This record gives sequence, C-alpha cells and structure tokens, in this order.
Amino acid sequence: MPLTPETRADYARRTARALLDIGAVQMAEDRPFILSSGVASPAYINVRRVISFPAIREMLMGFATEILDAEIGRDRLDAVAGAETAGIPFAAWIAALSGLPMQYVRKRAQGFGPAAMIEGLFEPGQRVVLIEDLTTDGASKIRFCEALRQAGLEVSDVLMLFHYDIFPRTRDALAENGLRLHALANWRDILAAAEAGDAFTAGERDRLAAFIDAPLDWSAAHGGSRHLNI
Repeated sequence: MPLTPETRADYARRTARALLDIGAVQMAEDRPFILSSGVASPAYINVRRVISFPAIREMLMGFATEILDAEIGRDRLDAVAGAETAGIPFAAWIAALSGLPMQYVRKRAQGFGPAAMIEGLFEPGQRVVLIEDLTTDGASKIRFCEALRQAGLEVSDVLMLFHYDIFPRTRDALAENGLRLHALANWRDILAAAEAGDAFTAGERDRLAAFIDAPLDWSAAHGGSRHLNI
C-alpha cells in the first residue's frame, strides 16, 4: 500500500531530527569540508553513527522497511544487497525485518569472475535492492549496481537513509542507468529540523541554506569543484 505524502514527510522530519540528535551532522568551522566528489560543503553528515543508537536505529530501519514495501515491493525482490561498507549493517537489519536474504557487494573484486565482488549466496536472475547509508552524486551507487548486474543480478532500486538531493544530475544519472532512488531524508529536511529545533547558529544555518540553494556555486566560491563527474 503506498505511503501518503504526509507519512513520507513525517518520516523525513523524524529522520532529520534523529540525525541531529545523535550528532550525525557537523558544521565546518574554519574551512569547509571537501567531499569525495571534490565539492566543498559547509556541513558533513555521518549517517553511520546510527548503528550506535539502538532506539533510533530501530525507528529508521522500520521506516526504511516500510518504504521498501510501499515503493519497491517486497514481493518484487529476492534479496537485499548491502554496499561495502556502510550499507552492510543497514542491509542486515532491513533483511531481518523484511525476511529477505542478504548479500553484499564489494568496492573491489576479491578473486576472479563476475561473482568476485559479491558475498553471500545468490543466483543469476535474482532481483535485489541496493542498500546504502547515503549518496551525494550517485556515482558509487551506479558502480555497485553495475557489479551486481555483471554477476547476473537484477537491480533497479537503491534505498538509503540520506540523499543530499541538491544536485539535479544525480537522479538523472541514476535514471539513465535504470535506477530509482529512495531515501528517508535530505539536506532540506535537515535544515528544516535545525531551524525548528534551533540547532546550530543562525549563521551556520544560513550557510547551509546557501549551499543547498546553489551547491556548485557555493563550492567553487569556497575552494571546491564547480562540477560533478557522473
């Protein structure tokens, strides 16, 4: 059964509030953060902190499993596949809640042949969803899905806790590779929760808002890349 927009918005709000509460969001002080994409950012988010907070972990994995059911369909999946390394624990919890088998996909091959990047039992033709912690530009998600496909698995959806959701090219690139993206929350949700809860200083919130509105311009003005290579 589809989730209503109101329910989806509530999940996003509660996810953002939880990430703030556990200190997953850090604001830059003297110098901006430089992301793996080369983009400069006034904020950094470490979704992996969720693994250390059982109550929040349980809540967010419940949200993720409901999204899996409503937007992907448990009956359309044969397994969940965690992305090394941050996606592995989340995939394990979602697999436990959904009753689905699990594999994980490596960043680099170990061994030989198309299965060298996949751990866990699988068969060609199995339908899987890739589980991750977050994405900025989507490039690594495309590579993980390519590895799954090379091993004979079918993947058309990527499910994660957090999506930057400020680079329009991200969804386009995923769509061009036959992938749909599902996430619990994004930077606009974080900013709204920070404003509602008076998190960070007004200046820090203003910098985050400026970055969200024009991320590549903000990046270039602060020593980072003006382009995304995806």
